[in-house]
Amino acid sequence: MKVLLINGSTHEHGCTNAALKVVGDELNAQGVDTQIFWVGTGAVHSCLGCGHCRTAGKCVYDDDIVNQLGQLCKEADGFVFGSPVHYASPAGAFVAVLDRLFYSHGKYLKYKPAASIVSARRAGTTASYDVLNKYIGISSMIQVPSTYWNGVHGSRAEDVLKDEEGVTIMRAIGSNMAWLLKLLDSAKGTELERPVIIKKAMTNFIR
Repeated sequence: MKVLLINGSTHEHGCTNAALKVVGDELNAQGVDTQIFWVGTGAVHSCLGCGHCRTAGKCVYDDDIVNQLGQLCKEADGFVFGSPVHYASPAGAFVAVLDRLFYSHGKYLKYKPAASIVSARRAGTTASYDVLNKYIGISSMIQVPSTYWNGVHGSRAEDVLKDEEGVTIMRAIGSNMAWLLKLLDSAKGTELERPVIIKKAMTNFIR
């Protein structure tokens, strides 16, 4: 079992990474492998809504990280999406990454456990947390519970580790993720491996 922890910050070793490492350490302690993927600082395209990925199986833009990340999602059993708070929202480039990732590689995300975490100096955590959770909810993923809203506070990575409540929240994410992964693994090959699929109805405005 392996969990992919995605660092959506422009700072590779900043506060978001520190929080993800706490989650990862707990997962490792409970026998789950982890990988932290940093989105980096390179330019990222916004989604065109062109539909190319629906037939090609990958995003039409192949000169940034999204298709690479999508292939990693194929092999992962669970996910943690981590972002800093910028103007009371997740980092803009990370939102662009997630828009395209979920649209082009969503089949690799369905029915897998996921959690989102946010890092802020002071405020904007719950607003950013809500934005990230919408990706999980719309994609038939299993949201991993914790003990409070999934945020940490600090201006530097070392500050995050002083946020005692935030650290316990991150540890709880890791512990609950490990538990869910083991439950899902035990259901493989049985009728419980996947839910009964309800076909989605597409509507516009109804008068």
